[in-house]
Amino acid sequence: MRRRFGVHGPQPKLAQLFTEGLDQLQPLRAHTLSRLEELRPVILSESRRQQINPMLVAAVLFDELQHAKPGEDTPLAAESGLFQTHGPAQLSIGELKKQGLLPDDPTPEQISAARLHLLDPERNVEVLVGKFARLSRVLNLPRHRLLMASRDPRDAKALATLAYLHNGKLDYPGRILRYMQNPELHGILYGTRRTPTSPLI
Repeated sequence: MRRRFGVHGPQPKLAQLFTEGLDQLQPLRAHTLSRLEELRPVILSESRRQQINPMLVAAVLFDELQHAKPGEDTPLAAESGLFQTHGPAQLSIGELKKQGLLPDDPTPEQISAARLHLLDPERNVEVLVGKFARLSRVLNLPRHRLLMASRDPRDAKALATLAYLHNGKLDYPGRILRYMQNPELHGILYGTRRTPTSPLI
């Protein structure tokens, strides 16, 4: 699993506590929700096109945006080589290769363009949804319908697996499944932050 998907163990306990603390910071949370609201159209359109649950996409974006490092989403930081992942969903250029959007042996110019591609928020979301679609095919998950954790335990397991393969930490799937049930995230995607209007969890 580690070699094929790049997964690893859970966060250390201290890091988990830090993550939970960040989630409670209201100004940061409000900023993250605002950014998600801006990405709502592309989340919904790409998820519909690729038959991916948009709440999974929103939950992953929420988590990654909440815990982004200051300044890492700038072209200068991306070009510095200090960061291996880029954009709202924290994706690597390796994912572009897997989706056929970048050659296996890219030139320095192509690598630079790929980093800028991932820094574009809407394109980043497109690649994230494409990643979940690609992994769904690899894992032979149902592609004719949306996976919904509230409908079938097998769907919940499949969604947790997709989340795990995105981030690679054992404690990540549980957090993502909780975010998928968050009324605020439902409200952003489906029209009101107070009352969820869709059962897609």
